[in-house]
Amino acid sequence: MAKTCVACGKSKSFGHKVTFSNKKINRSWAPNIRRVRAVVDGTVKRVNVCSRCLRSGKIERPIHNA
Repeated sequence: MAKTCVACGKSKSFGHKVTFSNKKINRSWAPNIRRVRAVVDGTVKRVNVCSRCLRSGKIERPIHNA
């Protein structure tokens, strides 16, 4: 199962690596996906989120009581 971001839906993308001689070689780019604890519908769950969504604040993190 491919990991996708629950906030934005970002997942692995595919394309070509192009050499100097213009050969096309298949390759893939993977997003920076993290498995984090987040508040979803009032409960704390573990979800897969990309680092960009974490930085931009699209995901609400639970409060630590330390």
